[in-house]
Order: sequence, then structure tokens, then C-alpha cells
Amino acid sequence: MHSGALGWVGYISFGAIYCLVPWLWNRSRLYSLQLVNWHFWISTLGIVLYISAMWVAGIMQGLMWRAYTALGFLEYSFIETTEAMHGYYVIRALGGLLFLTGAIIMAYNIWMTIRSSELAESAAARPQFVPAE
Repeated sequence: MHSGALGWVGYISFGAIYCLVPWLWNRSRLYSLQLVNWHFWISTLGIVLYISAMWVAGIMQGLMWRAYTALGFLEYSFIETTEAMHGYYVIRALGGLLFLTGAIIMAYNIWMTIRSSELAESAAARPQFVPAE
């Protein structure tokens, strides 16, 4: 579910914003395509860390909750399971921070695209699309 929300919905939304902002503010291009690349790779690394940590932690948690003693009691308490997953929570937080960093890079790029007057002047100089009647 998280890979779909972050990977699919997130990237479709980012792509739509990158596509629509120059059209809506009449700019010839985005402020920086290099920032788009940084956004993509940083947030992709964040998604990979986030999802991998959740996947491994979920398997570990499930296995710990299925472990029983010889008397039929749970071998691990809830607290022991939570303590064992601490490292995965840290990795998940790092992945989320990287994904957020990518979104902040995008917000800066979009803000500079909207503010940039030279991009607006070069867009005004290009021919506009006129639909055939």
C-alpha cells in the first residue's frame, strides 16, 4: 500500500505538477531540469528505503508473533517485538525524510519557475498554439 501511495500516486502527482506549472504560468520551461533529476533520485532512494524497511520489519514481526514456547505461550512480548524493530523504524524515518527532501526540492523548483521573469519572456516570444476551426 505504501509503495503504491508514495511511488504511484506521488510520482503521478509530481509529474502532473511539473507539466502543468509551466503551462499555467506561461513559462517556456521549468526553472531547473537538474533539480527535477535530484528530486527523482533522492525520493526514489527514500521510497526504496522506506518500503524495504517496512517489508523486512513486517516479516520479522509476523515471525516473532508466531513463535511459541514449549508450553504454548508467546515467546516474545509486544515490547520485545517493538524493540527488535527499532532499527527498521529508523531506516523508515530516513526514507521518509529523503522523500520529503525530494518534495521540498520540487517545491523550490516550482516556486522559482513561477517567479522567473526570463522564463516568462521567452515563453511570450514563442508562437502560441491556436486550434484549427
